[in-house]
Parts: sequence; structure tokens; C-alpha cells
Amino acid sequence: MEQGGLVKAYLLDGNGGGIRIGWQEVEQWQAGDALLWLHLDYSHPFVRQWLKERKGLDYLVVDNLLSEDSRPRCTPFHAGLLMGLRGVNLNPGADPEDMVAIRLWIDEHCVISTGKRNLTSIDDMQWAIEQGEGPGSPGEFLARVFEYVMNRIGDVVEDFEETFDGLEEQLMAEESNVMRPVLSTLRRQIIELRRYLAPQREALGHLQISKIVWLEDVDRMRLREVADRLVRYVEELDSVRDSSIVLHEELISRLSEQINKRMYALSLVATIFMPLSFLTGLLGVNLGGIPGADSKWGFLVFVGMILGVFVVQLLYLKKMKWI
Repeated sequence: MEQGGLVKAYLLDGNGGGIRIGWQEVEQWQAGDALLWLHLDYSHPFVRQWLKERKGLDYLVVDNLLSEDSRPRCTPFHAGLLMGLRGVNLNPGADPEDMVAIRLWIDEHCVISTGKRNLTSIDDMQWAIEQGEGPGSPGEFLARVFEYVMNRIGDVVEDFEETFDGLEEQLMAEESNVMRPVLSTLRRQIIELRRYLAPQREALGHLQISKIVWLEDVDRMRLREVADRLVRYVEELDSVRDSSIVLHEELISRLSEQINKRMYALSLVATIFMPLSFLTGLLGVNLGGIPGADSKWGFLVFVGMILGVFVVQLLYLKKMKWI
């Protein structure tokens, strides 16, 4: 339950566990106590006012924590670190590519994260702390956040690959009538997801070379592993996107081929019936002097002539290998 914009708050014991606290304990906390983690709803009026009045937070840090539009970033600032991350949106009824932003301020004493929509990776962090398997230091907290975000992104990328494999199987089975909207949706989702993963990759790369005193070597190793996973995910998305373009071209080719076959059949029908229509139209006018008008055999002769023209046309089309 949110209490005045406080979504989650924990005092970490340094051994993986932590105690959940409320606003009263937050106000009593001081630097030098146990590591504090706050996750706040930045849209709540009380949170906005509290951050602006919080001692020890630079106004630039507060502005970034309260920013409406936050892109992936990594900015060392004094003894702390400003981070902007994007995680996949796994909320009910939402599209995964509609990524959820999280803003982080981390120093050696506390971690403040802000967001508006629920991010599953933050729930993963809460679960780990309550199970006694959470982070014990600011550097480990940062590495864990990245790992949880990458785990969820990896699941979505895997789903994209499975969806694309299913589309390929449908194309092989010539079930292409419903594939175009699905393929278009898949390509749009990949483009939207990659749009945020690429700058996130750059932020991770910048983080690894930043001089941050509380970021230990083991944390840098974990972040390097996360960065490698992110690069792999981006490459997999690029591969699926490129393959989807090829699949789309193949789909268009098959649809064009089907249309051409139908147009070809209609052209043959028109070719066959055009001279027959001409003859019936010519001899069907109500004017005197029509040949065979006074003969009882005139109609039979005309029908025989029509059949003869029809047979000659079929033989000609067959000789020309049009049918």
C-alpha cells in the first residue's frame, strides 16, 4: 500500500535482508545508519514536496528524480550516481514495448528510486530482500536492479523470437491471410523496445568506466555481464527485425503471386469470351439482312460457329502455352 507516495521503503541489514519501514522511520533515518532504499511515486504531491525539501539532495538530483520524461542515462554526480533505466511493461493489459521508466539516485548511504507505473523488476528486488537474498551494498543494489531489468527484457525478447518462429511456420503452411497484421505488430514492438535498449547499453558502458568509490570490483564484473546480455538482446532484436523484413517481403511476394494468378485466370476468360461476345452482339441487333434470319437452321449454324471459334481459341492458347 502506498503511504503518501511511499511505495516501498527498506532498511537493508547488509546481509541480504531488510526491514520494511514507513514515513516515520524514514524521517528518523540519518546517513551512517543502515543502507536506506526508498521507492517513491514521483507524481504524488507529498513526494515532490518532500524531495525538494530533503537536505543533502542537490536540486539537479531532485529535478531528475521528478522528471516526467526520463531516458536511459548514467551520470556520476559528486559522490553519487544518477541513473535512468527502462524496464518492460508487464502490467495487465499493457504492451511490453511500452517501457516503464525508473529514476535512481545512489550514494554510499541511501538509494532513492522513483517511478509512476509499477515495474516488475522493483517487485523482484522487494521479494529478494524479504527472502534474505537482497543486496548488501549500494553497488550490489545497482547491479541487482540491472539484472532484474535484464531478466524481464530477456523474457520478452524470447517471446518475440517464439512469435516470429510461429509466423515462419504459418508462412510455410501458406496460412498467410492473417499474418500481415501480426507481423506488422511484431515489427512495431521490436522497434519500440530497441529504441530504449540502445541508449541503455550506452549508459551501462559509461557506468563501467566511471570512477565511483562505492562501486566494488565484483559489482563492476556483474555490471559487465549485464552489459554483455544487453548487447546480445539488442543483437537478437536486430536479427528478428531483419528476418521479419525478409518474411514480410516473402509474404508480399506470395500475395502478389496469388493476385497475379487470379488476374491471369480472369484475363484468359476475357480473351476467350471477347470474340464470342462480339459475334453474339453483332448478330443480335434488330436490323434487316441478318444472315440466317429466315432459315430454320440459322440458330444451329450460329451455335456451331460459336463452338468452332471456342475450340480454335483453346487450341491456340494451348499451343502458346498460356494454359
